[in-house]
Amino acid sequence: MTTSASIGILHRLACRAILAFFAVVLAGAAPALAELRIDITSGSVEPMPIAVTDFVGRSANEAQIGRDVSQVIAANLERSGLFRPIDKTAFIQDAASLQVQPRFADWRVLKAQALVSGKVEVQPDGRLRVEFRLWDVFAEQQLTGVGYTTVPENWRRMAHIVSDAIYKRITGEDGYFDTRIVYVSETGPANDRKKRLAIMDQDGENHKFLTDGNTLVLTPRFSPSTQEITFLSFHNKRPRVYLFNIDTGRQEVLGDFPGMSFAPRFSPDGNKVVMSLASSGNTDIHAMDLRTRRTQRLTDSPAIDTAPSYSPDGARIVFESDRGGSQQLYVMDASGGNVQRITFGEGRYANPVWSPRGDLIAFTRIHQGRFYIGVIRPDGKGERLLTEAFHVEGPTWAPNGRVLMYFKERASGEGGRARVARLYSIDLTGFNEREVFTPLDASDPAWSPLIP
Repeated sequence: MTTSASIGILHRLACRAILAFFAVVLAGAAPALAELRIDITSGSVEPMPIAVTDFVGRSANEAQIGRDVSQVIAANLERSGLFRPIDKTAFIQDAASLQVQPRFADWRVLKAQALVSGKVEVQPDGRLRVEFRLWDVFAEQQLTGVGYTTVPENWRRMAHIVSDAIYKRITGEDGYFDTRIVYVSETGPANDRKKRLAIMDQDGENHKFLTDGNTLVLTPRFSPSTQEITFLSFHNKRPRVYLFNIDTGRQEVLGDFPGMSFAPRFSPDGNKVVMSLASSGNTDIHAMDLRTRRTQRLTDSPAIDTAPSYSPDGARIVFESDRGGSQQLYVMDASGGNVQRITFGEGRYANPVWSPRGDLIAFTRIHQGRFYIGVIRPDGKGERLLTEAFHVEGPTWAPNGRVLMYFKERASGEGGRARVARLYSIDLTGFNEREVFTPLDASDPAWSPLIP
């Protein structure tokens, strides 16, 4: 586990000069004669056998970084459920000779369909260069090859970027490994939970607490730039929406409204925050322009309208409301007009969030004492339930719209008076559900866009 100081240094570097890394297509890359591709639009997919070799280095330090990089890449690909990394102890060709040319017959013996090789080098100016090549074993062709230059402390992020490049080349879809998760870390008894904002890489590394737990926090959400978070905080027992800058740690209240403000979420361009305001027994949805701090009321009904989420083009908003007699999902124009109900199922629907692809809306459904995470098209058709539990809630999308994360909660301890809350991810098809490990209990996850 890295120290908080080193984590802070890493992220500050990642947000500044590090991001000046450049990519170049390596000489010798040739198009494959046969297309190596995973179809991820169907249901359960048989994972593709892939060999991820240690990235070579000239010095002991470079060799260690190379091993660490390849380990992160293999772990990322394996967690996706689409790849099965082959055990390195079975490799026949060594990593050094692989830099000259793969002996494809040696890799076919291991049933590898794809092969990843690479090298790392500390340059004279102290920066780290990471290069990789992706090979189609059966076509005996290089699929892609790219090099990145950064500072040595940023080697883990380079591994995520390489993982995304491999994922995209083979699946045809953007990856989601170079991202972060913000969530609510929880400790304490069920009737007195201490809740802090926490942030980590999507694989659980570089974990850091953002708040001290002196005030209750809920529903953190990333800005499109990934550098700001909006969330609900109970300061002096008054629920207010706040903005938090990850780099500086500065936070500010978003408007001093007479009632409660809650359920915030950024617009796709980052210029607005849409939220619910409760006053005089009525709860409606408002949008605040962050540049002018002017607020526009979008709904006006005696019902409870809350949990708004923009479509990726910013043209529409999905929200939950009990205006029809039960808690259901509705879609409206971003200006508040043309409201249409899209769910009609039994039970209650909550926590809607629009997919980054725009094709689906994820939600929580509660029916007969059970909780479900599901998806539905914006026109209300094609509802599918992906997972269920005693309590499962808070879906959030990976930036490629193929994976969802959420939290599950269960009673524990004597008499069930305690509780355990954990994060999980699942593929859009309903397969490959996995726990996302955190140091303490966790809820309310939010997935960042790809880091710019």
